[in-house]
Amino acid sequence: MFKFPRLFLALSVSVVALPLLGASMAGASSAAAQCVVSLSPTASETLFAIGAGPQVQAVDSDSDFPTSGLPAKRINALNPSVEAVIGICKTSASHPSTKPDLVIISYDANQIKEKLTGLGVKVVEQDAPSNLAGAYGEITQLGALTGHVKKADDLVASLKQTIKTDVASMPAHPKKKVTLYYELDPTYYSLTSDTFVGSLLKDLGALNVADAESTSADAGYPQLSAEYIASANPKLILLADTVCCKMTPAKVAKRAGFAKVNAVVNGNVVNLNDDVASRWGPRLGILMNELTKAVKGVLKDPKAWK
Repeated sequence: MFKFPRLFLALSVSVVALPLLGASMAGASSAAAQCVVSLSPTASETLFAIGAGPQVQAVDSDSDFPTSGLPAKRINALNPSVEAVIGICKTSASHPSTKPDLVIISYDANQIKEKLTGLGVKVVEQDAPSNLAGAYGEITQLGALTGHVKKADDLVASLKQTIKTDVASMPAHPKKKVTLYYELDPTYYSLTSDTFVGSLLKDLGALNVADAESTSADAGYPQLSAEYIASANPKLILLADTVCCKMTPAKVAKRAGFAKVNAVVNGNVVNLNDDVASRWGPRLGILMNELTKAVKGVLKDPKAWK
């Protein structure tokens, strides 16, 4: 997500959270997908985290976690071909077809969903969720589809506990308003409190400067201006473009008008890993820990409140 085109994929946000799947989807292990193709980096991470890695025969070009064990077969999720997908599986007595049992997508490029479904291949689209319930629902769904229900439930329980603990650990700060700017790319695309990551920051008590500039047309991902950000004078800047675009606090400080921004002056410009920040799977707890640490850092910084 947010790779290419970064904004288009960012805007492919699901406006309705996936419901948690009931026991009817859990099924017997014999119904579990034996050959899976993941065209979603988040789904790839989740599949391996819940123990379905051996069932995954191919992943998209952007899947890079876990750092070892991913299949060598790669498919361009932004320009996938039907031929590449339907010939991916090893044949055996229990799986005589080269067609996958399950294909996971997060972006329906080339109408791949309709084409594969027409050939009898099960395709599940997991868009970026707009809230935690949606993220948990996608993990649960993958567990049901691959026969790893318990491990999926355990992962969800662990993530819930991490987020609950982080939110509870925030000190009360009724008189301290932690204003923040969250950067998706160097052209000042940001996100609001109505988005998935934005909702996590809101739960931590942070105030997002992008909220006031958002309209229904941007779906929670407005493009701000350097002038607006500087005038908003955020106490915290979070950079989610450090991998894609090599952004650094030093580069931010050199932008016109930013030298006097509170976050820049007091060293509260924080690097985030793009991949962790733009996915909603097993590393969600890591992202929450980083966001919590950043907000707490501002609250504890006496210079930020002078």
